[in-house]
Amino acid sequence: MSVLRRTFVSAVALSMSLWAADVVAQQVQAPPTAVPDPTVWPVAGSPAAITDPEAEAMIDRLLQRMTLEEKVGQLIQADIGAITPADLATYPIGSILAGGNSSPEGDERASLSEWVALSRAFREAAATRPGAAIPLMFGIDAVHGHNNIVGATLFPHNIGLGAARDPGLIERIGRATALEVAASGADWTFGPTLAVPRNDRWGRAYEGYGEHPEIVSAYAGPMTRGLQGELIPGRPLAFDRIAGSAKHFVADGGTLDGVDQGDAPISEAELIDIHAQGYVPAINAGVLTVMASFSSWNGVKITGNRGLLTDVLKERMGFDGFVVGDWNAHGQIPGCSNESCPEAINAGLDMFMAPDSWRGLYTNTLAQARSGEIPADRLDDAVRRILRVKFKLGVFDRDRSIEGRADVLGSPEHRALAREAVRKSLVLLKNEGVLPIRPGARVLVAGEAADSIGQASGGWTVSWQGADTTNADFPGGVSIWSGLDAAIRESGGVAELSVEGGYETRPDVAIVVFGETPYAEFQGDVENLDFAPEEPLSVLRRLKAAGIPTVSVFLSGRPLWTNPEINASDAFVAAWLPGTEGSGVADVLVAGRDGQSVHDFTGRLSFSWPKTAGQDVLNVGMPGYDPQFAYGYGLSYAEPGRVDSLSEDPGVAVSQTNVDDYFTDGRVQAPWSLMLRDEGGDSRIGTGLTGASPRANLSVRPTDGAAQESAMALTWGGAAEALIMGPPVDLSRQRNGDMVLSVSIRLDGPLAGPVELGFGRERMEIAPLLGDPALGQWREVRIRLACFGGADTDVTAVETPFALRSESPVRLSLADIRLGVNQAGASCPPSGG
Repeated sequence: MSVLRRTFVSAVALSMSLWAADVVAQQVQAPPTAVPDPTVWPVAGSPAAITDPEAEAMIDRLLQRMTLEEKVGQLIQADIGAITPADLATYPIGSILAGGNSSPEGDERASLSEWVALSRAFREAAATRPGAAIPLMFGIDAVHGHNNIVGATLFPHNIGLGAARDPGLIERIGRATALEVAASGADWTFGPTLAVPRNDRWGRAYEGYGEHPEIVSAYAGPMTRGLQGELIPGRPLAFDRIAGSAKHFVADGGTLDGVDQGDAPISEAELIDIHAQGYVPAINAGVLTVMASFSSWNGVKITGNRGLLTDVLKERMGFDGFVVGDWNAHGQIPGCSNESCPEAINAGLDMFMAPDSWRGLYTNTLAQARSGEIPADRLDDAVRRILRVKFKLGVFDRDRSIEGRADVLGSPEHRALAREAVRKSLVLLKNEGVLPIRPGARVLVAGEAADSIGQASGGWTVSWQGADTTNADFPGGVSIWSGLDAAIRESGGVAELSVEGGYETRPDVAIVVFGETPYAEFQGDVENLDFAPEEPLSVLRRLKAAGIPTVSVFLSGRPLWTNPEINASDAFVAAWLPGTEGSGVADVLVAGRDGQSVHDFTGRLSFSWPKTAGQDVLNVGMPGYDPQFAYGYGLSYAEPGRVDSLSEDPGVAVSQTNVDDYFTDGRVQAPWSLMLRDEGGDSRIGTGLTGASPRANLSVRPTDGAAQESAMALTWGGAAEALIMGPPVDLSRQRNGDMVLSVSIRLDGPLAGPVELGFGRERMEIAPLLGDPALGQWREVRIRLACFGGADTDVTAVETPFALRSESPVRLSLADIRLGVNQAGASCPPSGG
């Protein structure tokens, strides 16, 4: 076996070819169906400790006391950005969450004490409401550590942890995460993620441990135990443990073309053998909640599939906790909306995640319970399951002594654990003798990512997308550059940082740190696996031409086609998204003073590395499997190997679809075009941004914004409209994800009448958002896509994502038109829809 094809061998891997052939055969024989046969699913079972007899008796008594309103309230979870403690006096809501962009008072940099104060305010409000006064559960996305709060320890994302192949490490990470979440006042995390990503174009690929179920099966139980601890009959979780949520049940990683929230058109055999395997050990370990997937199986949304949620998960697999939905996922079920969906509850969903739709959903669900559309026994079963978890979590009398303890958040012990995880996750793809860095070497460190903890941490970092951070957001964290600098100096060498790769004194070796910029969920979906940025390759080739040995440290949330970068490197390290402890990279790359490696590479690929940019479906055991580096591959100092020159033909056209960036840097971005419309028709404006509408009611020219000619100046002489138009795109996920339409506007003359901003076919007055600014001053207008909710707005086929209309003369300039994340509390205009 050649080194290039070295694989990680296990008992499961030995049988993969037979397994794959069996799955393919069953796919051919069986027509697609979304009705499962529970008898062919694996048998599991929640531990008896979840259904404590004493707790069940108390639940019986509570159910007799609770009003219908209180029962329905338990089914509703609201986001802290859309509910206040005062609301609990009117609405008996059962749970709150802090979504990816939600935080105390809308401040993503809120302190630990502010998080605790928010949690206590909601708990106290729940405790003083009349009636049963059932305590709340507070859920949060602790995706790779407590990533919502400044100062927390951020571990490598799951894709890196999968490469570590260390279940014991996973359990310790779960425990550390639970401690930090509990210290902030939350008591429930939406994890572990048990996805098995089968198409690397998926924007959530990095949330999966690997492409094969053997890794997720090995990790699901340990992570659950790390978060929750061992369940003990008659006793709640320990004060320093939190409830977990296995997600996203099921086949979130199996969607066609890797489309987030899409459809998995696969056989039941594949659904079970690939995508369900992690849930067996998680349920057996006592996971208290399961999150239903946004996605569909053979065209039917999982959130509304009774066969999967009830017949399989709760009955066949013996899950006794409760099933929670994803962010307004119920609204995607045919016949449902975000504010009304009895179908989901009747299918087996127990708690709606209704971040901003909770009021209407509560009112409608109450009416449906009263009418019998939601049967009383189904309602009581859902409430029983929720109360069961609350008793096991201990929210009725929970020991909160760990809350507010700053010594827990980002503790030295947790940072040491994260550093260990980083070095175990690194995979060495190539090494022509340049590693480890010898003692006394002069080392150039280059690349924009070298000194960026945020880029090393990826999405779900401080904010949902993780794209707006600086190193100041990670007190106590260490960038890859800082870790390398310290290790190189410790070994007697000298390190220099130059983002562009320049130097005054010739280095002995260069380390270039580069990769993907942060993204999360559907914002990370891509057309192909080409690593597109050109600057890193230019730096590598320039250093190579100068005869300087180069090491590439590649940051990514998925394997990408990087053959040109690998060819231009003497060593290439897949570092994934390592998090806040960059010293873990230096631990493996830099030798000690004695010239010996301090730590060897032990990471092995948990995702196959593509040979072309079109190999997005590349999974071990599949027919025609032909990777560049196989599943399980990984070199080390102890077991080196040679990588020959690789083909630099990407194999596919490498352009990417642009659905959210419309006008930046003075240019309308492809495939979009600028049109000027008046009663005479439309005029298409070219790249020079100079022209007028047919009747000359509206003209455009370039103007200066943040940089020379980075904006467009529009002048209305009469009724006209400026539109950005292009091929129809589906923006339903963006609207459901609470994204905003953002534009920078400068008034160059006084307003003489209304100005309307448009999205799709809908228009709304934005003069109230402009206020009375001084002329010539830029201001950003940000409107939630949810504000465009009229009947004329079909968000599944948007051809005009931006329009601006005036009936009266006005002069204004525009810059930076795009869809963005709602990070600053954007809302609807006072007169908006």
